[in-house]
Amino acid sequence: MATHLAAKNMGPGGPVPGEIEVPAPTAWPIVLALGTTLMFAGLLTSGSVSLLGIALAAAGCAGWFREVLPEEHEVAEPVVREELHIATEQLVVDRLPVAPELVRAWLPLKTYPISAGVKGGWAGSVAMAVLACTYGVLKAGSIWYPINLLAATVYGQSLKLGPAQLSSFHADSFAMAVLLHGIGSTLVGLLYGAMLPMFPRRPIVLGGLIAPVLWSGLLYSILNLLNPLLASHIDWAWFMASQVAFGVVAGVVVVRQERVPTAENLPFAVRAGVETPGIMEEKRGKDESR
Repeated sequence: MATHLAAKNMGPGGPVPGEIEVPAPTAWPIVLALGTTLMFAGLLTSGSVSLLGIALAAAGCAGWFREVLPEEHEVAEPVVREELHIATEQLVVDRLPVAPELVRAWLPLKTYPISAGVKGGWAGSVAMAVLACTYGVLKAGSIWYPINLLAATVYGQSLKLGPAQLSSFHADSFAMAVLLHGIGSTLVGLLYGAMLPMFPRRPIVLGGLIAPVLWSGLLYSILNLLNPLLASHIDWAWFMASQVAFGVVAGVVVVRQERVPTAENLPFAVRAGVETPGIMEEKRGKDESR
């Protein structure tokens, strides 16, 4: 296109300054679009509307083709030259005020250790278990009812039991429930330890209340599709309350732990424990220490 336009601007004595040839303006594309619209609108209204659309579309096609064939219709437009002068008053590059000694700041600068997440997950698991067993005593008359339901998430034999058997002790279901509860609480506790430092304000409200409510709503929406039988045995009000209890207790335990600087700010050699000259102090030999 650039070569074509340059050729158009070449006169007998060289390029014609101040003008450029561009395609002439035309209304035929609008006529073609209107005709196409009326063609399909006639399918819902009347056949005469479609006939009018066909006529307009044919006229639009013919008129548009005549704009470019056998010769292109073009007009000369003046070229307005404008010189741009880009300047800035900023003489130096500003850096973030946080961690000025770092070239690139990783946020958050401090986070909780892994042990904080594990402690929070285990503490939350106790609060969740207490509330779930309370539901079992009040609603089903047995603390084993919620335990058997938890085992039923992966151990389908629990759901095949009758109402009376769901309220009784089963060693296999109890072992499966304890294993699932321990693994899930530990993993969620680790997630809380990594997530709460990212909430500068009210971490307990966001991580301890809002997150469990969103998780409960998501589980409620998909469990009816994945396992309707299991979903019919769950009291969702108590389930959400137990999730909130876990989130609040785990969040309180995590935020009470002491924060440590994030390791991402340190060089890889330091994080890996490799002695690198210039980064870690070299150990002195026995001869130098004398």
